[in-house]
Amino acid sequence: METIDPSTGRPLPSDAIQRILFIAPSVHVYNIPPLMSTKGYVAASWTADNNKRQIFTARLRILETAIPSPTNPSEEQVKADILLEDPATGQLFAAAPYTIPDVVEQVLDSSRFFAVRVQGEGGRKAVLGIGYEERSEAFDFSVALQEVRKTLGIEDDGKSGGKKPVKQKEPEVKKDFSLKEGETITVNLGGKGRRHNPIPQSPNVGGSGFSLPPPPGGSLLPPPPSAQEVKAQKRLSQNIDPPKPVDDFGFDDGEFGEFQ
Repeated sequence: METIDPSTGRPLPSDAIQRILFIAPSVHVYNIPPLMSTKGYVAASWTADNNKRQIFTARLRILETAIPSPTNPSEEQVKADILLEDPATGQLFAAAPYTIPDVVEQVLDSSRFFAVRVQGEGGRKAVLGIGYEERSEAFDFSVALQEVRKTLGIEDDGKSGGKKPVKQKEPEVKKDFSLKEGETITVNLGGKGRRHNPIPQSPNVGGSGFSLPPPPGGSLLPPPPSAQEVKAQKRLSQNIDPPKPVDDFGFDDGEFGEFQ
C-alpha cells in the first residue's frame, strides 16, 4: 500500500517509516482574528459570544516521518507534522509542518489554547486556534512538541510552551602536578652565559630617563661615608686628650711674661 505524505499529499518512498507521537481525539478549532499585539494571542476573544468563532472539532495528531537517505541508508531525514483531521473519516482538514517553534504559540490567558500556523495546497498559510477540553491533554501536547524539537534539533524560543534547553557547565578536571615515582625536575637557568642586549635609550634625554648629568669639570664627588665609618671617626675623636692650657707649658703671661 502506498504511503502518502499528509502534509503535501505526495507519495512517500516505500522504506519511509511513520509513527504517531501524540493524538487527541477531540480538539476545538477556531477561526481566530489577526494578531493585534506583539505580545501574543488571547483566547478570550475566540470563545466570546458562545464560541462564535469555533468552526470545527477535529482529531489532532503529531506524526513523525523518517525517510532513509538514498546515498547513505544508515542516515535518515526526519520531519514532523501536526495534523487536524475529521474524527469520523480521518480526512485531513489542515496540516502544520513543524519546522520552527513559532508554528505553535500558546496563548497568554490560558494553558489549554494554542495558535497553530497551518499550510494548505499551493503553500497557502493561515493561523487557526485550537483548544483542549482537558488541561492534561494540553500539557501532553506541549511535552510532545518539546520532544520533537529535541529530535529535529529545532532551537526553542520559549513561545511554544517549552523551555529553552539549559547548557550545563562541564565539570572542571583537576590536574595532578605531583611527581610520580622515578620522575625528576630539570631547572633551566635562562640567561647564563648569554649576552644581554642593552636597553634602548630614548633619543630625547640622551640616556636613561632616570640618569643625572655629570658635575661641572667632569670630576665626580667621592661617595659619602658609610654609617660605620662615621661611628668609627666619632669614637676616635673621643679617645684623643683635650689640649692643655697655656700654663701647663711653663709660660707666664704675667708681669715678666714679655721682654721689655
